[in-house]
Amino acid sequence: MRPQTFAEKVLSRASGKDARTGEIVTARIDLAMSHENAALVLQSFHDMGATRVWDRDKIVLLFDHRVPANTVKAAESHKLVREFVRQEGLPLFLDLREGVCHQVLPEMGKVLPGKLIVGTDSHTVTYGALGAFSTGIGATEMASVWATGELWLKVPETKRFSIVGPLPEGTSAKDVALRLIGDIGSDGADYQCIEYVGEVVDAFSLAGRMVLSNMSVEMGAKAGICFPDSKTREFLSTRSSEPWTAVISDAEAEIGESMQFDFSNLGPQVAKPHAVDNVVSVEEVEGVPLDQVFIGSCTNGRMEDLLAAERVLRGKKAANGVRLIIAPASREIYIEASEKGILASLARSGAVILNPGCGPCLGAHEGLLAAGERCISTTNRNFKGRMGSPKAEIYLASPATAAASALKGAIADPREVSS
Repeated sequence: MRPQTFAEKVLSRASGKDARTGEIVTARIDLAMSHENAALVLQSFHDMGATRVWDRDKIVLLFDHRVPANTVKAAESHKLVREFVRQEGLPLFLDLREGVCHQVLPEMGKVLPGKLIVGTDSHTVTYGALGAFSTGIGATEMASVWATGELWLKVPETKRFSIVGPLPEGTSAKDVALRLIGDIGSDGADYQCIEYVGEVVDAFSLAGRMVLSNMSVEMGAKAGICFPDSKTREFLSTRSSEPWTAVISDAEAEIGESMQFDFSNLGPQVAKPHAVDNVVSVEEVEGVPLDQVFIGSCTNGRMEDLLAAERVLRGKKAANGVRLIIAPASREIYIEASEKGILASLARSGAVILNPGCGPCLGAHEGLLAAGERCISTTNRNFKGRMGSPKAEIYLASPATAAASALKGAIADPREVSS
């Protein structure tokens, strides 16, 4: 066998042929996920004349973007999907109970190394943190997957990022992700499979690796991969009994580009409006006044994120005039943070704690911005109108930077805020 990249290996197995970079293959899908936009998928599914799904056990549906329903239209869409689930007898329907899809599927043990996973959400790339090839697709494509279990995919070229350090104290995976996007650009990895390697990636928790994979799409990537190790095995050991084998690029495989980043001196980073790659060090925007701080989302709503924010805020109060909003990424995280007193501590600091979900990130509800307002957020996009008015401004940062900024009422360096 010729040496193969990770992407070639996964798509060779899924297509039943020797898949080569640049080739278009028909691949068998291992898992298909949709959230509220399942209503759009359902419409296309019926329009193409499909009558039943290809495999009930390989479709996961849940609601997370507008939960509980914030408009009559959203409620009607939810109702359509619920009726479809009952008709088809789909066992993997989570409704609005569990939280953000990209956190919930790994918690369910449905994301395994080497799997080919598609979702009707661009941040489906998050599952690459566990060594799966996962990517976002459109509603019409997903309708075809529901009907046939297959999808045409182009085998992406591989771009390898070797990240060395060690990172300075207080620098997080979000800072690394923002700096990479700032250096590479929003189209710097267009339709490529990014492989994250190096001592910094090895040292990250799975939560940290999920940040890297999650934000790969902000560089245009088709997938963002962290190869499985003992941390992956430990996480999956209590969540899945299904056997799996790590899929890793061969040492001699042809890589499109390999880049090394020395982040041993990297400090907190911030993406300025209105582009994710408009990244500067926190010192360059320190003091910019804020109206709102949001901590949560599929990027930074995990336990270590809530802990990082709580350590900064513990025993202190958010500045007057600043709305501090926090949304745990899943019900599991919400319960753990509640039992450990993290949510109570954050609430004492002035935070409004939301149900697990995506609402504020995409400007659906629970924290929209008015014209002229400014927010610092741990989410993944800061485009005009992303969190409300197109005349608002969004800055992206780590949970620690967001929490420090809540204390100051302006963008602040978390290294200067004592815990």
